[in-house]
Amino acid sequence: MKKVHIIGIIIIAVAIGVIFVSLKNTSTYADFTEAIENPDREYHVVGKLDKNQPQVYEPQVNPDLFTFNMIDNKGVEKQVVLHKSKPQDFEKSEQIVLIGKMQGDAFHANDILMKCPSKYNDAKPQVN
Repeated sequence: MKKVHIIGIIIIAVAIGVIFVSLKNTSTYADFTEAIENPDREYHVVGKLDKNQPQVYEPQVNPDLFTFNMIDNKGVEKQVVLHKSKPQDFEKSEQIVLIGKMQGDAFHANDILMKCPSKYNDAKPQVN
């Protein structure tokens, strides 16, 4: 075999390896039930804030710990432990996407994405 062929085979093998590793590490959208069944896997869980339950954020004690309850799209409610500070305008969010894993009875999130109401929806021009 020529050196060019050997180098080409090596490059193809490395590319296949990179593809398999990236596919294995990708997280998927799920609900709390699926996250409970696979606690070692990271998921994106979509839901809404349960405004009837308390939110605990004590920046004097731990500024990177915020707990609240969320209801996923299938109606399952779980306590969420966010390992970041409380996001600004958190209560105004229409939808929440948590990125993390289940640990025991709580979902431990490393990151959070929020869909807030748009200031452009149903906007009426102001008359001065």
